[in-house]
Amino acid sequence: MATWLLTVTETLVRPYVKPHFPIESLLSARLLLAPKIVGSKVFFLSDFSGVLSLYSIDKKGSIPQPLLPGGQALVNPHLMDGHNFYVLPKLGKALVMMDKLGNENYQPMLIPVEGGIPEKGLGERYQDEKLACVECDLEKNIAYFDRDDRKNPETECLRVNLATGDVTSLGRSLYGNRCLGVNSDHSKIILADVYTAGDVVLFYREPGMKERKLLYGTPLEERGGRKIPPSGIDWCNFTNGDRGLLFVSSIFHDDGGLTYLGFDNPSEPVDVQVRGLKHSGVGELVGSKKVEGNLFVLTYNIDGASWVYEGTFNAGNSPSFTIGRTLCGLGELSDGVIQGIDWQVNKGPPMTVEYVLSFTKANMPSQLYLYPAGGKGPVTRLSDERVLGIPSDYLSAGEDASYATWDGLRVSARLYLPSPKLRYKGPRPLVEYVHGGPQGQERPDFTWFSMPLIQYLTLNGFAVFVPNVRGSTGYGMRYMKLVDRDWGGNDVKDHLEGLKHLEKDARIDSRRRAVVGRSYGGFMTLTLASRFPNMWKAAVDMFGPYDLPKWALRTPPSWMPYIRLAVGDPEKDREMLLEHSPKTYLGNLASPLMIIQGKNDPRVPEPESAEVVADLRKRGLQVDYLVFEDEGHDVLRFKNRVTCYSKITEFFLKHLGS
Repeated sequence: MATWLLTVTETLVRPYVKPHFPIESLLSARLLLAPKIVGSKVFFLSDFSGVLSLYSIDKKGSIPQPLLPGGQALVNPHLMDGHNFYVLPKLGKALVMMDKLGNENYQPMLIPVEGGIPEKGLGERYQDEKLACVECDLEKNIAYFDRDDRKNPETECLRVNLATGDVTSLGRSLYGNRCLGVNSDHSKIILADVYTAGDVVLFYREPGMKERKLLYGTPLEERGGRKIPPSGIDWCNFTNGDRGLLFVSSIFHDDGGLTYLGFDNPSEPVDVQVRGLKHSGVGELVGSKKVEGNLFVLTYNIDGASWVYEGTFNAGNSPSFTIGRTLCGLGELSDGVIQGIDWQVNKGPPMTVEYVLSFTKANMPSQLYLYPAGGKGPVTRLSDERVLGIPSDYLSAGEDASYATWDGLRVSARLYLPSPKLRYKGPRPLVEYVHGGPQGQERPDFTWFSMPLIQYLTLNGFAVFVPNVRGSTGYGMRYMKLVDRDWGGNDVKDHLEGLKHLEKDARIDSRRRAVVGRSYGGFMTLTLASRFPNMWKAAVDMFGPYDLPKWALRTPPSWMPYIRLAVGDPEKDREMLLEHSPKTYLGNLASPLMIIQGKNDPRVPEPESAEVVADLRKRGLQVDYLVFEDEGHDVLRFKNRVTCYSKITEFFLKHLGS
């Protein structure tokens, strides 16, 4: 009799366990910013060592060479007035602007071009003051600086011969007197007063002149209460044999356009037609810079993404600009943001140009790219920065979430949802992220502080809503100016309207909602959490003003002229500022609050945040307070970023769940 054996195989179905990704994985992708090309080398900023510093590589590719001693940190270029560094090949040195632990008292330091110990470029004469390098002539070693002595409200423009250390004052002004253009032999300087964002008046100065002379615009003291449209004038390029200037302005186009201003008739600027643009969408022209002769580079911000063109300017009877090629915006270099572009000219004949740029996306770290001289051959990627340990399809690319706000105005916004690969179930708790400024913009930019936080929040199951409400840049001059003297007014309504739209989205659990923001975004976080307390389960304020009159009086004196015009006079407008201050409403706060602050912050001084904490704790409210002793108006150091991102995410997980 045969015996049959029956084998039973039991398949065990293991429950799906969501992967855990440490924040160090996201931060493993190092920053590659502000590249410059000199000879056979590309110089750039990176946080290879855990702090932002200066490096160089061979343009054909090599291991990055550190140029500063370990631990010496530079400032995030997004926060800099002027430039972090210039390379001066004829001096064999690099000019590096350095401060102390984020206090923004930048000093010009010189190091050997191959790297070394920084030495003070101007000795002790401007110690504990703020100098900002706004332009530098690499051929003649002449640089232009804004000087803020931190004691007086006026700003001084300095011309400095970096080879000799000789300094020439080009005058002072309450409103900047900033160098906004210089011709090749430095015989004519364009100086600008900037009253509020976009409200620019041009002056000029020539040898032998004791004072600057008005070139274009109506100075504030001559307006007599009249409302003058902001000109939006950007860097002024001398052109047409130094007979005129080419610059970006809002004189003819709210979203920015090229403008020619002839010195023979400066009261009659001319609209310059631009031919051959490849992009479409909503945005603005944000910059123009001369490469050589009549060859220029134009930069556009379209729906938050960068487009860069090379083209030629023709002065003629009807000035025009013709695009020759697209340097950024197509193919591999599309749907992202440039973090600096530079070029090197070989005057030939024939003349050739090679370009280097940094480019990033919402879900792609910054990379360096090189265009070879003469426009021959494709763009080459010099770097391969990656997020370690996290598959790229686990990161969120975001989606358009734009909406019509309470008065019909279009508000551009993006919504970042957890990747389907993470297999989160059910509606997601919502975090609203508010950008700083207020005249700033949240863009698909992995390098900026917000994007690693946004990605980390989506990895932990949160949906993140990022609106660019009125006052944001990138959508025209009128849109940007809507926030002037109205912080905490109609901008608040835009936020509420956006959240109302998301309540209709079945993917979002609007009952579990939090808000976080930095600087002005911190101000808005405190505003929303205190004035609408039942909307939120948690809030995180990063160095945001909460008592507008007191904050204004604590900022550096040179800020006061701008604050009076753009925010409000802390004495004359005190009642209005108090009405818009979070302090007035903080007694209503119902949600747990975390406050993050840099000890050395000159923009929102630490006592501002300390007072919020003390005020709320007296009322018996829950406040977590995190102070970074070695940071200013940002969180830059690797160890601090790890702590900051982790604490914010843990705070939201605790109070919103996942």
